[in-house]
Amino acid sequence: MTKRSLLILATPLLLAGCVNETASYAIDSSDHALTVIVTQDYFWSKQAGLRLIASRLPDCQRQFDLGKTPMADLNVELFSTGEDSYLLRSGDEMWQVDTQNCTQLPPPADNVQAQPIGVFHFDGRKKLVFERAEGAAASAQ
Repeated sequence: MTKRSLLILATPLLLAGCVNETASYAIDSSDHALTVIVTQDYFWSKQAGLRLIASRLPDCQRQFDLGKTPMADLNVELFSTGEDSYLLRSGDEMWQVDTQNCTQLPPPADNVQAQPIGVFHFDGRKKLVFERAEGAAASAQ
């Protein structure tokens, strides 16, 4: 076998451990939602790309690049900070978005009032899921 043949055969194995997962929090319908996207380009990467799609169709939909986050114990917490305003937190990083106009807001103040909604995380099958916080309202806004 040539080196090229080995490389072609090995490519699927190299990509097999990659992650490209999404999970959504439906705010009041599937047309009004926050979707987290986690991508890991190489199975040996300890970091994953984190993106967010804010949508309130048909008025707006926008994707935000939130940077890199550690793959180990990935948790993206979601909080409500007011009507159509949400805060996401992963480790020490925080992002605030508004779904009225699908815009990213400045980082929140230290004393921001936020109600927990839930957390995006990997389940036992390594699928990204959204798990509602205990006691969170069915349609938190």
